[in-house]
Amino acid sequence: MDQTDKFLRALIALAWLAASAAIWWPAPAEAARLKEVASVQGVRSNPLVGYGLVVGLDGTGDQTTSAPFTTQSLTAMLQQMGVTVPPGTNMQLKNVAAVMVTAQLPPFAQPGQTIDINVSSMGNAKSLRGGTLVATPLKGADGQIYALAQGNLIVGGAGASAGGSKVQINHLSAGRVPEGATVERSVPTPLNQGQLLQLDLNAHDYNTAREVVRAINARMGENTAWAVDGRVVQVRMPEAPGSRVTFMADIENLDIRIAAPAAKVVINARTGSVVMNQAVTLAACAVAHGNLSVTINSTPAVSQPNPLSVGGQTVVTERADITIAQQAGSLIQMPAGTKLADVVKALNSLGATPQDLLAILQAMKSAGALNAELEVI
Repeated sequence: MDQTDKFLRALIALAWLAASAAIWWPAPAEAARLKEVASVQGVRSNPLVGYGLVVGLDGTGDQTTSAPFTTQSLTAMLQQMGVTVPPGTNMQLKNVAAVMVTAQLPPFAQPGQTIDINVSSMGNAKSLRGGTLVATPLKGADGQIYALAQGNLIVGGAGASAGGSKVQINHLSAGRVPEGATVERSVPTPLNQGQLLQLDLNAHDYNTAREVVRAINARMGENTAWAVDGRVVQVRMPEAPGSRVTFMADIENLDIRIAAPAAKVVINARTGSVVMNQAVTLAACAVAHGNLSVTINSTPAVSQPNPLSVGGQTVVTERADITIAQQAGSLIQMPAGTKLADVVKALNSLGATPQDLLAILQAMKSAGALNAELEVI
Protein backbone atom coordinates (compact mmCIF):
# COMPACT_ATOMS: atom_id res chain seq x y z
CA MET A 1 0.00 0.00 0.00
CA ASP A 2 1.53 3.29 -1.05
CA GLN A 3 1.56 6.53 0.90
CA THR A 4 -1.30 7.98 -1.19
CA ASP A 5 -3.72 5.21 -0.20
CA LYS A 6 -2.79 5.57 3.47
CA PHE A 7 -3.38 9.29 3.28
CA LEU A 8 -6.80 8.87 1.66
CA ARG A 9 -7.86 6.30 4.24
CA ALA A 10 -6.78 8.64 7.02
CA LEU A 11 -8.88 11.44 5.54
CA ILE A 12 -11.88 9.14 5.26
CA ALA A 13 -11.48 8.08 8.88
CA LEU A 14 -11.27 11.70 10.05
CA ALA A 15 -14.36 12.63 8.06
CA TRP A 16 -16.27 9.70 9.56
CA LEU A 17 -15.25 10.76 13.08
CA ALA A 18 -16.32 14.35 12.41
CA ALA A 19 -19.71 13.19 11.11
CA SER A 20 -20.16 10.93 14.14
CA ALA A 21 -19.31 13.80 16.47
CA ALA A 22 -21.90 16.00 14.76
CA ILE A 23 -24.51 13.29 15.30
CA TRP A 24 -23.73 12.33 18.88
CA TRP A 25 -22.78 15.80 20.17
CA PRO A 26 -25.26 18.31 18.75
CA ALA A 27 -24.74 22.07 18.98
CA PRO A 28 -25.42 23.53 22.44
CA ALA A 29 -28.67 25.36 23.12
CA GLU A 30 -28.80 29.13 23.17
CA ALA A 31 -27.69 30.60 26.50
CA ALA A 32 -28.92 33.74 28.24
CA ARG A 33 -28.44 35.22 31.66
CA LEU A 34 -31.10 34.86 34.32
CA LYS A 35 -31.72 38.62 34.42
CA GLU A 36 -32.66 38.51 30.73
CA VAL A 37 -35.31 35.78 31.04
CA ALA A 38 -36.89 36.58 34.41
CA SER A 39 -37.66 39.46 36.74
CA VAL A 40 -38.19 39.75 40.49
CA GLN A 41 -41.82 40.16 41.45
CA GLY A 42 -42.42 43.63 42.89
CA VAL A 43 -39.11 45.07 41.67
CA ARG A 44 -40.41 47.25 38.85
CA SER A 45 -40.94 50.84 37.85
CA ASN A 46 -44.12 52.71 38.73
CA PRO A 47 -45.83 55.27 36.45
CA LEU A 48 -46.38 58.76 37.80
CA VAL A 49 -48.66 61.45 36.40
CA GLY A 50 -49.38 65.08 37.19
CA TYR A 51 -51.13 68.20 35.88
CA GLY A 52 -49.26 71.48 35.65
CA LEU A 53 -48.63 74.71 33.80
CA VAL A 54 -45.85 75.76 31.46
CA VAL A 55 -45.07 79.48 31.48
CA GLY A 56 -42.71 81.73 29.55
CA LEU A 57 -43.92 80.81 26.06
CA ASP A 58 -43.46 83.30 23.23
CA GLY A 59 -47.12 83.75 22.35
CA THR A 60 -47.56 80.07 21.50
CA GLY A 61 -49.57 79.06 24.56
CA ASP A 62 -53.21 78.02 24.94
CA GLN A 63 -56.01 80.15 23.60
CA THR A 64 -57.96 80.70 26.80
CA THR A 65 -61.28 80.99 24.96
CA SER A 66 -60.93 77.43 23.68
CA ALA A 67 -59.15 76.03 26.75
CA PRO A 68 -60.86 77.50 29.82
CA PHE A 69 -59.18 75.04 32.20
CA THR A 70 -55.87 76.86 31.63
CA THR A 71 -57.33 80.08 33.07
CA GLN A 72 -58.88 78.20 35.98
CA SER A 73 -55.57 76.51 36.80
CA LEU A 74 -53.68 79.79 36.63
CA THR A 75 -56.22 81.49 38.89
CA ALA A 76 -55.97 78.68 41.48
CA MET A 77 -52.15 78.84 41.42
CA LEU A 78 -52.16 82.62 41.88
CA GLN A 79 -54.53 82.30 44.85
CA GLN A 80 -52.10 79.89 46.53
CA MET A 81 -49.39 82.52 46.10
CA GLY A 82 -51.53 85.23 47.65
CA VAL A 83 -52.64 86.93 44.44
CA THR A 84 -56.40 87.42 44.14
CA VAL A 85 -57.86 87.74 40.67
CA PRO A 86 -61.12 89.74 40.57
CA PRO A 87 -64.12 87.64 39.50
CA GLY A 88 -65.12 88.02 35.90
CA THR A 89 -61.64 89.00 34.75
CA ASN A 90 -61.08 87.92 31.17
CA MET A 91 -57.43 86.93 31.06
CA GLN A 92 -56.23 86.64 27.48
CA LEU A 93 -52.94 84.85 28.05
CA LYS A 94 -50.80 83.47 25.24
CA ASN A 95 -47.67 82.48 27.15
CA VAL A 96 -49.21 79.82 29.42
CA ALA A 97 -50.12 76.22 28.52
CA ALA A 98 -51.78 73.43 30.48
CA VAL A 99 -49.72 70.25 30.30
CA MET A 100 -49.74 66.65 31.48
CA VAL A 101 -46.52 65.49 33.13
CA THR A 102 -45.57 61.80 33.14
CA ALA A 103 -42.60 59.92 34.56
CA GLN A 104 -41.42 56.46 35.57
CA LEU A 105 -40.35 55.93 39.18
CA PRO A 106 -37.57 53.29 39.00
CA PRO A 107 -37.29 50.55 41.63
CA PHE A 108 -35.29 51.33 44.77
CA ALA A 109 -35.53 55.10 44.07
CA GLN A 110 -34.93 57.06 47.28
CA PRO A 111 -36.05 60.57 48.32
CA GLY A 112 -33.77 63.23 46.92
CA GLN A 113 -32.87 61.42 43.71
CA THR A 114 -33.90 62.86 40.35
CA ILE A 115 -35.78 61.27 37.44
CA ASP A 116 -36.60 62.36 33.87
CA ILE A 117 -40.06 63.66 33.00
CA ASN A 118 -42.12 64.05 29.84
CA VAL A 119 -44.34 67.10 29.32
CA SER A 120 -47.24 67.07 26.81
CA SER A 121 -49.70 69.82 25.95
CA MET A 122 -53.36 69.29 26.85
CA GLY A 123 -54.85 72.35 25.13
CA ASN A 124 -54.29 74.04 21.80
CA ALA A 125 -50.81 75.42 22.42
CA LYS A 126 -48.82 75.82 19.22
CA SER A 127 -45.45 75.15 20.80
CA LEU A 128 -43.87 74.50 24.20
CA ARG A 129 -40.43 75.57 23.03
CA GLY A 130 -38.67 77.82 25.54
CA GLY A 131 -41.22 77.21 28.31
CA THR A 132 -40.67 76.48 32.00
CA LEU A 133 -42.68 73.92 33.93
CA VAL A 134 -43.96 75.27 37.24
CA ALA A 135 -43.70 73.01 40.31
CA THR A 136 -46.00 70.06 39.65
CA PRO A 137 -46.68 67.16 42.07
CA LEU A 138 -46.55 63.70 40.47
CA LYS A 139 -48.89 61.07 41.89
CA GLY A 140 -49.02 57.31 41.68
CA ALA A 141 -51.98 54.96 41.24
CA ASP A 142 -52.73 55.20 44.97
CA GLY A 143 -53.11 59.00 44.83
CA GLN A 144 -49.98 59.67 46.89
CA ILE A 145 -47.36 62.21 45.80
CA TYR A 146 -44.08 60.48 44.94
CA ALA A 147 -42.16 63.22 43.11
CA LEU A 148 -42.12 66.97 42.46
CA ALA A 149 -41.38 68.19 38.92
CA GLN A 150 -40.07 71.54 37.73
CA GLY A 151 -37.62 72.78 35.10
CA ASN A 152 -36.99 74.15 31.62
CA LEU A 153 -38.33 72.13 28.69
CA ILE A 154 -36.26 70.69 25.87
CA VAL A 155 -38.33 70.47 22.69
CA GLY A 156 -36.71 68.67 19.78
CA GLY A 157 -38.40 70.60 17.01
CA ALA A 158 -38.75 73.97 15.31
CA GLY A 159 -41.38 75.77 13.28
CA ALA A 160 -42.43 79.07 11.78
CA SER A 161 -45.59 80.47 10.20
CA ALA A 162 -46.42 83.66 8.32
CA GLY A 163 -48.98 84.74 5.76
CA GLY A 164 -50.93 81.52 6.01
CA SER A 165 -47.84 79.36 5.36
CA LYS A 166 -46.42 77.06 8.00
CA VAL A 167 -43.27 74.98 8.26
CA GLN A 168 -42.72 72.56 11.14
CA ILE A 169 -40.02 70.04 11.98
CA ASN A 170 -40.81 67.28 14.48
CA HIS A 171 -43.32 67.74 17.28
CA LEU A 172 -43.61 71.04 19.15
CA SER A 173 -46.38 70.29 21.66
CA ALA A 174 -44.36 67.84 23.75
CA GLY A 175 -41.00 68.11 25.48
CA ARG A 176 -38.75 66.56 28.06
CA VAL A 177 -36.93 67.72 31.18
CA PRO A 178 -33.89 65.58 32.02
CA GLU A 179 -33.71 65.00 35.78
CA GLY A 180 -36.67 67.34 36.10
CA ALA A 181 -38.36 65.67 39.07
CA THR A 182 -37.15 65.01 42.60
CA VAL A 183 -38.31 61.85 44.36
CA GLU A 184 -40.21 62.59 47.57
CA ARG A 185 -41.33 59.08 48.58
CA SER A 186 -39.86 55.61 48.05
CA VAL A 187 -41.78 52.48 47.13
CA PRO A 188 -41.16 49.38 49.32
CA THR A 189 -39.87 46.29 47.53
CA PRO A 190 -40.17 42.61 48.56
CA LEU A 191 -36.40 42.05 48.48
CA ASN A 192 -36.05 42.29 52.27
CA GLN A 193 -39.52 40.98 53.13
CA GLY A 194 -40.12 37.34 54.04
CA GLN A 195 -37.98 34.29 53.31
CA LEU A 196 -39.12 33.56 49.75
CA LEU A 197 -38.57 35.57 46.61
CA GLN A 198 -40.58 35.04 43.43
CA LEU A 199 -39.05 35.12 39.96
CA ASP A 200 -41.46 35.73 37.06
CA LEU A 201 -40.33 34.47 33.66
CA ASN A 202 -40.80 36.82 30.72
CA ALA A 203 -42.46 34.05 28.70
CA HIS A 204 -44.46 31.00 29.77
CA ASP A 205 -42.20 28.01 29.16
CA TYR A 206 -41.78 24.89 31.30
CA ASN A 207 -38.34 24.11 29.96
CA THR A 208 -37.04 27.58 30.84
CA ALA A 209 -38.50 27.31 34.34
CA ARG A 210 -36.76 23.94 34.81
CA GLU A 211 -33.44 25.34 33.58
CA VAL A 212 -33.71 28.32 35.96
CA VAL A 213 -34.29 26.01 38.90
CA ARG A 214 -31.43 23.75 37.82
CA ALA A 215 -28.98 26.64 37.48
CA ILE A 216 -29.85 28.18 40.86
CA ASN A 217 -29.71 24.86 42.74
CA ALA A 218 -26.40 23.95 41.12
CA ARG A 219 -24.87 27.23 42.30
CA MET A 220 -26.60 27.81 45.66
CA GLY A 221 -27.43 24.27 46.78
CA GLU A 222 -30.32 21.87 46.48
CA ASN A 223 -33.87 22.97 47.37
CA THR A 224 -32.91 26.64 47.04
CA ALA A 225 -35.31 27.14 44.13
CA TRP A 226 -38.33 25.29 42.76
CA ALA A 227 -40.80 25.92 39.95
CA VAL A 228 -44.44 26.57 40.78
CA ASP A 229 -45.57 26.51 37.14
CA GLY A 230 -44.26 27.41 33.70
CA ARG A 231 -43.76 31.07 34.66
CA VAL A 232 -43.20 31.31 38.43
CA VAL A 233 -40.04 30.18 40.24
CA GLN A 234 -39.70 30.65 44.00
CA VAL A 235 -36.30 31.10 45.61
CA ARG A 236 -35.34 30.69 49.27
CA MET A 237 -33.41 33.79 50.36
CA PRO A 238 -30.65 34.02 53.02
CA GLU A 239 -31.71 34.97 56.51
CA ALA A 240 -29.36 37.93 56.85
CA PRO A 241 -30.74 41.00 55.00
CA GLY A 242 -27.22 42.10 54.08
CA SER A 243 -26.56 38.86 52.22
CA ARG A 244 -29.55 39.11 49.93
CA VAL A 245 -27.99 41.67 47.59
CA THR A 246 -24.94 39.42 47.17
CA PHE A 247 -27.23 36.43 46.64
CA MET A 248 -29.18 38.22 43.89
CA ALA A 249 -25.97 39.43 42.25
CA ASP A 250 -24.74 35.84 42.05
CA ILE A 251 -27.87 34.27 40.59
CA GLU A 252 -28.88 37.02 38.12
CA ASN A 253 -25.76 36.36 36.03
CA LEU A 254 -26.22 32.58 35.83
CA ASP A 255 -26.32 31.16 32.31
CA ILE A 256 -29.68 29.65 31.39
CA ARG A 257 -30.02 27.26 28.46
CA ILE A 258 -33.01 28.28 26.39
CA ALA A 259 -34.58 25.83 23.97
CA ALA A 260 -36.00 26.82 20.61
CA PRO A 261 -39.15 28.94 20.96
CA ALA A 262 -42.57 27.72 19.92
CA ALA A 263 -43.42 28.25 16.27
CA LYS A 264 -45.33 31.53 15.88
CA VAL A 265 -46.37 33.85 13.07
CA VAL A 266 -47.22 37.42 14.08
CA ILE A 267 -49.52 39.34 11.73
CA ASN A 268 -50.13 43.09 11.90
CA ALA A 269 -53.52 43.58 10.27
CA ARG A 270 -53.13 47.38 10.08
CA THR A 271 -49.80 47.53 8.25
CA GLY A 272 -49.75 44.11 6.58
CA SER A 273 -46.50 43.09 8.28
CA VAL A 274 -45.82 39.36 8.72
CA VAL A 275 -43.04 38.14 11.04
CA MET A 276 -42.24 34.49 11.77
CA ASN A 277 -39.55 32.81 13.85
CA GLN A 278 -37.17 30.05 12.85
CA ALA A 279 -39.34 27.26 14.26
CA VAL A 280 -42.10 27.74 11.67
CA THR A 281 -42.48 24.78 9.31
CA LEU A 282 -44.76 24.16 6.36
CA ALA A 283 -46.51 20.99 5.25
CA ALA A 284 -47.11 20.18 1.61
CA CYS A 285 -50.19 21.94 0.24
CA ALA A 286 -51.66 23.56 -2.85
CA VAL A 287 -52.77 27.21 -2.97
CA ALA A 288 -54.70 29.11 -5.64
CA HIS A 289 -54.41 32.87 -5.43
CA GLY A 290 -56.11 35.45 -7.66
CA ASN A 291 -56.81 39.16 -7.35
CA LEU A 292 -60.29 40.65 -7.56
CA SER A 293 -60.52 44.38 -8.40
CA VAL A 294 -63.57 46.64 -8.64
CA THR A 295 -63.17 49.86 -10.67
CA ILE A 296 -65.70 52.69 -10.53
CA ASN A 297 -65.48 55.54 -13.07
CA SER A 298 -67.70 58.55 -12.51
CA THR A 299 -68.38 60.93 -15.43
CA PRO A 300 -70.32 64.17 -14.88
CA ALA A 301 -73.21 64.82 -17.29
CA VAL A 302 -75.11 68.09 -17.76
CA SER A 303 -78.84 68.06 -18.51
CA GLN A 304 -80.22 71.34 -19.93
CA PRO A 305 -83.89 72.28 -20.58
CA ASN A 306 -85.22 72.98 -24.06
CA PRO A 307 -84.89 76.50 -25.46
CA LEU A 308 -87.62 78.96 -24.39
CA SER A 309 -88.92 76.46 -21.83
CA VAL A 310 -90.58 77.80 -18.70
CA GLY A 311 -89.37 76.62 -15.30
CA GLY A 312 -86.59 74.44 -16.64
CA GLN A 313 -83.28 74.14 -14.78
CA THR A 314 -79.85 72.93 -15.69
CA VAL A 315 -78.99 69.81 -13.66
CA VAL A 316 -75.55 68.19 -13.28
CA THR A 317 -75.68 64.42 -12.88
CA GLU A 318 -73.04 61.72 -12.66
CA ARG A 319 -72.81 58.60 -14.77
CA ALA A 320 -71.03 55.74 -12.98
CA ASP A 321 -69.46 52.80 -14.78
CA ILE A 322 -68.59 49.84 -12.54
CA THR A 323 -66.19 47.21 -13.83
CA ILE A 324 -65.21 44.01 -12.02
CA ALA A 325 -62.00 42.27 -13.10
CA GLN A 326 -60.70 39.04 -11.66
CA GLN A 327 -57.31 37.64 -12.51
CA ALA A 328 -56.92 33.95 -13.06
CA GLY A 329 -55.40 32.18 -10.08
CA SER A 330 -53.51 29.05 -10.94
CA LEU A 331 -53.14 26.24 -8.40
CA ILE A 332 -49.59 26.33 -7.05
CA GLN A 333 -48.14 23.33 -5.25
CA MET A 334 -46.08 24.32 -2.23
CA PRO A 335 -43.62 21.68 -1.01
CA ALA A 336 -43.03 20.94 2.64
CA GLY A 337 -40.50 23.23 4.27
CA THR A 338 -38.59 22.28 7.40
CA LYS A 339 -36.50 25.45 7.51
CA LEU A 340 -37.43 29.11 7.63
CA ALA A 341 -35.68 29.73 4.29
CA ASP A 342 -37.83 27.05 2.64
CA VAL A 343 -41.02 28.55 4.06
CA VAL A 344 -40.09 32.05 2.83
CA LYS A 345 -39.23 30.71 -0.62
CA ALA A 346 -42.53 28.85 -0.87
CA LEU A 347 -44.58 31.88 0.21
CA ASN A 348 -42.73 34.16 -2.21
CA SER A 349 -43.61 31.82 -5.07
CA LEU A 350 -47.27 32.81 -4.65
CA GLY A 351 -46.55 36.37 -5.74
CA ALA A 352 -49.06 37.73 -3.22
CA THR A 353 -48.99 41.16 -1.63
CA PRO A 354 -48.53 41.43 2.15
CA GLN A 355 -52.24 42.11 2.60
CA ASP A 356 -53.15 39.00 0.57
CA LEU A 357 -50.59 36.98 2.50
CA LEU A 358 -52.56 37.57 5.70
CA ALA A 359 -55.58 35.72 4.33
CA ILE A 360 -53.43 32.98 2.77
CA LEU A 361 -51.65 32.24 6.06
CA GLN A 362 -54.94 32.07 7.94
CA ALA A 363 -56.35 29.67 5.34
CA MET A 364 -53.20 27.51 5.48
CA LYS A 365 -53.50 27.39 9.27
CA SER A 366 -57.12 26.24 9.01
CA ALA A 367 -56.10 23.57 6.49
CA GLY A 368 -53.40 22.25 8.82
CA ALA A 369 -50.55 23.09 6.45
CA LEU A 370 -48.96 25.80 8.63
CA ASN A 371 -47.28 24.34 11.71
CA ALA A 372 -47.27 27.50 13.80
CA GLU A 373 -49.40 29.65 16.05
CA LEU A 374 -51.03 32.69 14.45
CA GLU A 375 -51.11 35.92 16.46
CA VAL A 376 -52.87 39.00 15.07
CA ILE A 377 -51.83 42.35 16.58
